[in-house]
Amino acid sequence: MSCDHFDSDAEDAPLKLKNLLALLRSNCESLRGPNGGRQTGEQLLENVFTSFDELLSEGNIADGKMLNQFLDVVENSMRLIGPQLKEPVTRMETHNTFAELAVMRGKTPPSGRVTLSTDSALFSTSWETVVGKSYPGFAFVALVSYKDLNSSRDLLHKMSRERSDDEERRVTYQLNSKVVTAVVSNAETKQQSEPVTLVFTHEEERAESEGMAYSCVYWDGAKGAWSGRGCEKAESNSTHTVCSCSHLSSFAVLMALYPVQDSFDLVLITRVGLVLSLVCLFLCILTFKFCRSIQGTRTSIHLHLSICLFIADLVFLCGISSTQNKVACGIVAGLLHFFFLSAFCWMLLEGVQLYRMVVLVFHTTLKHLYMYLVGYGVPLVIVTISAIAFSKGYGTDRHCWLSLDRYFIWSFFAPVCIIVVLNSFVFVITVWKLAEKFSSLNPDLSKLRNIRGFTVTAVAQMCVLGGMWVFGCFLFQEKGTQVALYLFTILNSLQGALIFIMHCLLSKPVRDEYCKLISRICSLKDKKYSEFSTNQSSNSQQPLRSNQSTGESKI
Repeated sequence: MSCDHFDSDAEDAPLKLKNLLALLRSNCESLRGPNGGRQTGEQLLENVFTSFDELLSEGNIADGKMLNQFLDVVENSMRLIGPQLKEPVTRMETHNTFAELAVMRGKTPPSGRVTLSTDSALFSTSWETVVGKSYPGFAFVALVSYKDLNSSRDLLHKMSRERSDDEERRVTYQLNSKVVTAVVSNAETKQQSEPVTLVFTHEEERAESEGMAYSCVYWDGAKGAWSGRGCEKAESNSTHTVCSCSHLSSFAVLMALYPVQDSFDLVLITRVGLVLSLVCLFLCILTFKFCRSIQGTRTSIHLHLSICLFIADLVFLCGISSTQNKVACGIVAGLLHFFFLSAFCWMLLEGVQLYRMVVLVFHTTLKHLYMYLVGYGVPLVIVTISAIAFSKGYGTDRHCWLSLDRYFIWSFFAPVCIIVVLNSFVFVITVWKLAEKFSSLNPDLSKLRNIRGFTVTAVAQMCVLGGMWVFGCFLFQEKGTQVALYLFTILNSLQGALIFIMHCLLSKPVRDEYCKLISRICSLKDKKYSEFSTNQSSNSQQPLRSNQSTGESKI
């Protein structure tokens, strides 16, 4: 091979890559001398892999150009080192790389199958493919896998741009295997007469489904992107993928994630459920605002809780799937983040109010300023900090919700978990204090029964809203199940109905107000009907009168 392969033309190449190329060129040139190489093949292999580790661990492989240079160096170094190895099979494992090399020497070319394996892949071909058309007295084959060579999103996005249909369908790609490089002594590897076989172990165990498919790809240095040309997927299951390729290069397995279209029945259930929830929450808002007999701190809390859920459900219904406009999608996600967090904060305030009613005085109140600071101020602070820290986290390709990147979703789930734990603790203490008061010598049974009823409704309310987001956690992941979709939708529609039933229909003062309102409406209808009937009868019996001034007749 030509030692010119180890010249670095790139000025921006990392210093350690340049030093590695200098080492390889020195070894290559020394082979031409009468004394042979200065280092044994095993020593050179160890030095080279130590340099590979340093390059990978420092994150120098950040773009397509650098990845091109690195993979070229790997392939050329294996061609240089392979013939110098003394053992028939050599294995080398370091912190970031794993390699196996096989060498055959003899007067006649070797034949049969040759199989190499690393911690994450298996490579199988024939010695005839390895040797090619010329045989210089030896043949070698090498397989190198990289433990920490992650391709950036930009490089993966080029994969979808290669296929216009993928771009239109918003297909996204993820590497689901280690990247491996296969090298043979045959220099003509662009088109093999017999395809080679690679078996990859998946990084994440996941079977193919309607929304995900595996594809075998190789690194196309000319385009600086992953390409599927010349590689076919022979078979695949949840743990392994078998690839058959007609050329040699660096290979990997990609997961193609396709957007799953929701079924008609799920869309119908979602819309009907959300409309039902919105109607019930609207009735709750009117009741808590205008029903005078139930005015108080708890009613104010219920009013703002209903307002937050009403706005959140309305935004969810109208905008959760508006992913075409990134800015609008981010605004929708931000509004959902704020109002759902605010709903949980108002539930926390309800728990605190119940505790104060039991421990302090039944008619104790919370100052409205403090309630607004907790109910709206805390969510506003969380959303503002989240938007400043990672504004791109609002909106995904599938939903206008929080992204899973950089664990951004926990800016919602972490406060929710904290509030649910605090509320559970408050409710436990409240029930404990209630039991003590019921067992006291002179309990005020009417007040204690009221508080007990309030506590039961508050716990049920927290369970429905909290349980909804337990399934919502799975819903917004890429592999959200249909079961999670249906349960989330059902609980989402139940929350408005539950608040209306427990805080309105099951409340005697509210029922009395409803009865009064209905009786007034009925009495007004009866009064209008009786007036209309009286006017009709009197008009039919009244005689004609003559107007003395004009001579006209009047009824």
